[in-house]
Amino acid sequence: MATLRQSLPWESNPGESFVPISHEGKIVGVCKSEYANRIIETLNEDELLRRALHLACYDLVARSGGSTESIDSLIQHYIAKAERPKRGTALIARLLKDRQQDLDVTDDEFAKFCSTYRLSRDELNGIYAGVDIDSNQLTALSRILGMTVDEVIHAWKGSDK
Repeated sequence: MATLRQSLPWESNPGESFVPISHEGKIVGVCKSEYANRIIETLNEDELLRRALHLACYDLVARSGGSTESIDSLIQHYIAKAERPKRGTALIARLLKDRQQDLDVTDDEFAKFCSTYRLSRDELNGIYAGVDIDSNQLTALSRILGMTVDEVIHAWKGSDK
């Protein structure tokens, strides 16, 4: 009969290797070598994209004759717009777009697909435009999205927490 090995409070694994990650010459953490390159690429790309956003906002403010003091608020505005919605009609619209991508169909084909579940093209376009969802659309949306009606309601209304 095999015995189960109890884990000890303090252990070491000499076969496990970690590499340091540094930022501007200072070590900020360590991780497994297999993840380090991807983490560094992502962080460097994020910094590059933030600089590009700053330059674009600076150009936009400069061309419109605005104050350069408004650049940071403009950057925050665009970051907030780019974030994935957390609830409401905007989240349902995003889930519908994701479903269309999963099905790999055109806008017209997806509208026809939705109409087979009794969500008209006008209703679909209304959701994309931000028109509030009617409760009689919930069943059709749940079938289209492959979710339960309760899951759709939770995404639409958000949590009460």
